Amino acid sequence: MIVAGLAAGALPRWTVTPFIAFLLAVALLPLAAPKFWHSNRNKLLVALAAALPVALYLLLVPAQGGDWLLHTGKEYLAFVALIGALYVIAGGIHLSGSLAGTPITNTVILAVGALLASVIGTTGASMVLIRPLLRANEKRLRTAHLVVFFIFIVSNAGGLLTPLGDPPLFLGFLRGVPFLWTLNLFVPWLLVNGALLVIFNFVDQGILFKEELERPGSQLEDVQKVDEPLRLEGGLNLLWLLGVIGVIYANGAWGSKVIRNPDAALFLQVGAMIVLAGCSMATTRSSVRKSNRFTWAPVLEVAAIFAGIFVTMVPALKHLESEGAGLGLRRPAHFFWATGLLSSFLDNAPTYLTFTSLATAVVNGADPAAGLAADHLGPFAAHPMGGPLLAAISCGAVFMGAMTYIGNGPNFMVKAIAEERGVRVPGFFGYMAWSGAVLLPLFAAVTILFFQS
Repeated sequence: MIVAGLAAGALPRWTVTPFIAFLLAVALLPLAAPKFWHSNRNKLLVALAAALPVALYLLLVPAQGGDWLLHTGKEYLAFVALIGALYVIAGGIHLSGSLAGTPITNTVILAVGALLASVIGTTGASMVLIRPLLRANEKRLRTAHLVVFFIFIVSNAGGLLTPLGDPPLFLGFLRGVPFLWTLNLFVPWLLVNGALLVIFNFVDQGILFKEELERPGSQLEDVQKVDEPLRLEGGLNLLWLLGVIGVIYANGAWGSKVIRNPDAALFLQVGAMIVLAGCSMATTRSSVRKSNRFTWAPVLEVAAIFAGIFVTMVPALKHLESEGAGLGLRRPAHFFWATGLLSSFLDNAPTYLTFTSLATAVVNGADPAAGLAADHLGPFAAHPMGGPLLAAISCGAVFMGAMTYIGNGPNFMVKAIAEERGVRVPGFFGYMAWSGAVLLPLFAAVTILFFQS
């Protein structure tokens, strides 16, 4: 009887404890034991300490636990391969020369990043632009806010317009959502990113003005100095970047038709990511990566932390699947906030899939003739009730990935790169103070304007 219940997904509530404990470790150890947490080896040890009990339990007790663990392992492999390839390729693109670290220039960089995020993904756009932004502002005293708003816009909110932008949208594409369907989300994308750019510009101007009062001389004249013209180095990496986009699109559009075995398609994609990263390493001069201060530490940090997250979140997601029907989710606003809040702490890709499954059940309950299936979301996206729910889920997963450092893969990578360059970025809770103050009012406006029906 117990095993049968577990096979249906009814895991004991205590199995969520390692996930909560690991989140607390990620939040508190940088404050309580900064020297210990600085080492990626120690991050991996903490991740393993949280993940191993969950992995052993899933392997030994629930009837389907091994399948769940294998599935999350495959997702983690695809995640790390994509993140790693984009990190390596973007690390070979260097924009040499000078940029003025003025509020206008910084706002333009973030605006370009918001556009690029939907074309080359939030990870690709983040890795291409974070270094030029930090280098342009090296003469500034206070730059932590640049990293915070960069994560808000480039690493998250900008990636809403295409399935290439963010992993949850790509999973929706794999499950039948038309490639151009996400363009229907242009108005929410424009509202959130436009508002963030305006807010950022005012904040940046205020901080620069404060520096002007505190330091001798003209800070504006100092940051406006441009010593040499801009020049792109490592341009061949743009070809490898297009290769990554092409592989992802081809796998989503034709992969299941050409390769019937989904595992074979997955490993082919992972292999392609490795080959493209290898091409980048082989064709890029070491001096270009040296100019970018390229190291492996940021991507290793993401790999270590998300190894713990992917394993420990399995019971949390299973609880959501088994008990989600009792949550009373019916309206788009419900799905926007439920998907978004969980995407702030769980990986937003499986959270997206979980809530699309719940939403499909809701629509089928209201319209039994619809006959919608969670593994084929094209009819769900076209359904008059399903379309608004899918829009709410998509916006929640993408936008609210910016609420914490662990909400989306690029967040931690940007944080790590900034710290390597000496920027004193906010800690886990300090960052949440920024996101709560800036993002939550925007999300309330999005709810009122788009998801009240």
